[in-house]
Amino acid sequence: MRVYLSGTLPMLFGLRDAGELPAPITGFAVTPTLREWYASGDAEELEYAAFTDAARGSLRLLDADPLAPRRRVVLATDLPDSAVEVLSDLDRDAVRVMTPVTLSDVVSLHIDNSDAEADVRAAAAATLEAELGSEDAQFTVDGAEGHELAWYAVGELGPLLDLWPD
Repeated sequence: MRVYLSGTLPMLFGLRDAGELPAPITGFAVTPTLREWYASGDAEELEYAAFTDAARGSLRLLDADPLAPRRRVVLATDLPDSAVEVLSDLDRDAVRVMTPVTLSDVVSLHIDNSDAEADVRAAAAATLEAELGSEDAQFTVDGAEGHELAWYAVGELGPLLDLWPD
């Protein structure tokens, strides 16, 4: 199952250094509830919906970690179905990964470019208000979502992290 994990750059340092992310981990995937909600979407659109929710989850993590660089991070992983529990009571595409995620489970990394930092900083600070219904805060979050995350191969993790002090 393809699972998108929300992250931060410090989380990537942890993955690099430990070789895995400890379980349980909340992620986003194409679940039966998402398929039902987005009935007209094809497989690619459903994957993009889960990916987008993982990027929003990254904003929540950034809001909780004021020292993390203001870049959204999403890890695309391929995991056995047996390692993933659907959390349909939480959100239509929320899942919990019940086993550690190793670097070999990661298919690709997605990270904001530097031009997104100001919008991501503002969106991270506004994400809770947006989730509580503030239209102004949602407008701020939408500003960050207007930036596409850059794609990186797993083998680029080391050189990519060399750009930031750990």
